[in-house]
Amino acid sequence: MEASAIRAIFFDMDGVLYDSMPNHEYTWINSLKEFGIDFQPEEAYMNEGRTGYSTIRIAFQKYLNRQPSKEEEEAAYQLKTELMNKRPAATIFPHMQELIHQLKSCGIKIFVVTGSRQPALVSKLNTDFAIDAACIISGADVEQGKPHPEPYLKAWERSGYDKNECIVVENAPMGVESAKAAGLYTIAVNTGKLNDQVLLEAGADELYADSQQLSLVLKKIDHEKR
Repeated sequence: MEASAIRAIFFDMDGVLYDSMPNHEYTWINSLKEFGIDFQPEEAYMNEGRTGYSTIRIAFQKYLNRQPSKEEEEAAYQLKTELMNKRPAATIFPHMQELIHQLKSCGIKIFVVTGSRQPALVSKLNTDFAIDAACIISGADVEQGKPHPEPYLKAWERSGYDKNECIVVENAPMGVESAKAAGLYTIAVNTGKLNDQVLLEAGADELYADSQQLSLVLKKIDHEKR
């Protein structure tokens, strides 16, 4: 995709902006263990991007061969939230703050599209990246989370640009599938435990190994627009 044509970039949050997936892995394993579910580490990465309730339903169906009751859904989600609040704060990936600042300074509109619905989300993204609420699509904003296209379609609609002027940056197969289903060019950065092929098979147009490689590529946009 021509860098000069890009007007908006939609970033996933966990695993793209923040090195937060180890915390999600720990909290999913330990919250679902309370319900007799032996959730495996890689499943946190395979399901990353879904809404929390959707992941709970999938885990119950896979391991217990049934759907959770409403009470079980709420209890599992509440336990995961409590465990997450006790975890060390996730660090920002190297180069990402500088990258976001440079992209915004050359007129690129930045959105964050995440399955998370934590109350502190907006203030955290505003403090760390100067991204305001209008440019955040969270799990609370959608009826259907990733891999459904709704989250990225909402971001695209809010951007006001044509689809060929927007790109997505994702780290998870569910997110890649969501972005591609929305008709958007998608870059994957593999910061987790999955094999590269998983992201390519999900439909990623480009794949990079870490935030440093991603930053070098996206900074070309800045150079071409100045």
